[in-house]
Parts: sequence; C-alpha cells; structure tokens
Amino acid sequence: MGSVYAGLFHESGHEVWGIDIWKEHVQAISQHGLKLEGASGNRVIHLKATTDPIEAGESDLVIIATKALHLVKAAEMSKSLIGPNTIILTIQNGIGNSEPITQKLGLNQLLLGVAGGFGASIKAAGHVHHNGMNTIQIGEIRGSITPRLEQVTKIWKEAGFNAKSCEDIQRMIWEKLICNVCYSGICTVTNLTIGQIMESSTLWPIAACCSIEAWKVAQKKLISLSFSDPIPHVETFGSKIPNARPSMLLDHLSGRASEIEAINGAIVREGKLVGVDTPHNMVITALVLHLEEMAGIREKGKVTD
Repeated sequence: MGSVYAGLFHESGHEVWGIDIWKEHVQAISQHGLKLEGASGNRVIHLKATTDPIEAGESDLVIIATKALHLVKAAEMSKSLIGPNTIILTIQNGIGNSEPITQKLGLNQLLLGVAGGFGASIKAAGHVHHNGMNTIQIGEIRGSITPRLEQVTKIWKEAGFNAKSCEDIQRMIWEKLICNVCYSGICTVTNLTIGQIMESSTLWPIAACCSIEAWKVAQKKLISLSFSDPIPHVETFGSKIPNARPSMLLDHLSGRASEIEAINGAIVREGKLVGVDTPHNMVITALVLHLEEMAGIREKGKVTD
C-alpha cells in the first residue's frame, strides 16, 4: 500500500520519498522505477527511494503504511522526517496503532487513516499491484473536522484517491475491523478465499461469530457504528471481493509474521477489558500464532510490539 500511495502522489506532482528497510525493493525502484499495476493503470513511475530517512529530510506529510507489528521501528525511523509543522498520517489494519506512534513521536501531529478495497500486493521487488481503489478515510484522533484534516484529504483527492474526512475515525476503524476479524484469521488458517469461507456451511458460522464478538466489544466500548447487525455488514463487504485472499493469509504464505494480534487478537484483549467473551476470536488467534510458530515465522510464545 505504501508503494501505491507513493506512486500516485508522485504522479500528482508532489516531491515523494519512498522509505523502506527492504533494500532490494528500494534498489529496484531507484534503478528501474516503481512498476505499478492494477486499478489505477499500468505504468512505471520514477520516484526517489531510500532505506535511510535522513536522505529525505524534514517533510510536510509523513505517511506510515507499515504492518502494525512494525510500527515501533517505523516511528523511530521517522524521527528525522518530523519538523514542528509536519503532519503524520498512520494507516494500518486493526486497532491500537496510534499508541506506538504517540509514544515515539507525540500526539499533536498525528492523524489516523483507514484504507478500504485496494487489495494491494507486492509481486516482486519494485513491482506492486492493487485490485481496487475504494476509499481512504482520514480523521483526527480526538474527532472533529479541522483545517489540517481537510488539507490532507484534499491532497489525497488530487492524487486520484476517493478520500474522505471523517468526524469519527474510530467508527471507521471499528467498522473495518469487524470485517477483518470475520475473514482474515479464518482464511489464514484454512488457506481459502473470502468467497470460499462465505460458501462453507461449516466455516461461515465461525467467521460470523468472530464478527459478532467484535461488534459486541464495540458496543461495550460505546463505539458509534452505522449498523445494528454486523452480519449484513460483513456479507456486503465479502460479496464485493469473493476471490480475495486477506493480507494476513498472503503474509503467512510469504513467510512473514501477520497482524493477527492487531486484528482477532485485539478483540480478545479488548473483550477482556470490557467484560465480553470472545471464544471464537481467541481460538482463531491461537491457531494463527501456532501456524507461525510451526513455520518458524514467530518465536514460540513471543508476542510482537
């Protein structure tokens, strides 16, 4: 997703630096350009890329688009990019993603974002693809529509994104999370697509219960959702991308640790805090963690930051 953002922002006329610790990806972009394919068109985009944030210098807008488990390191690496007027926008799946950023960089300059319907994947170093371009929703942590929020949203729109300023970004985060907990973990455990889960008479009830548990937790936390029944919500979401494999499954197949602790695992943690039982999410979380331990992706018993 970070490469998709960088490519489209560069095309709209901004000075963009793509920063990544993956040396081969940075080298491929620097030498041959970023090969971007999918819903926004197929082309090669020549932008600046580095593994060293110091090269980029102080920036107007810093977009952190790493996986949730890499947020602490990303925040530390971003310090040289941050000036007194820099706006930081962090976009991840799951919940709890603002805490690592605020611990390292502070709260006042931070916005939260939710990306939906992109289906982005890395085909090879310097080569990314995305299936769609649905929405980018952006908001202040404390709510309200501010001038800086509107300014950032305008920049996204000018770059071709369907971007929206949200007065209640926590609602958007939880509405996406309820979909993610429904499909991400169980697809990873079974190696099935979203559509195959929906069609399964044995697996769909488990997936549905994961979303119901998340919805109950949201209710207890007084999150203002736009629906009163999570099942039609997740069914509508899934029916739009039946052939998709969630990023959690793609991570597992690629030998990378997943975001299970920020998605299904987060529902288990939040459920304990508010007194909601979450047995289905607990089992799915345990199974994914076990698969990662068996594959050598994650140390046994180790929980990521």
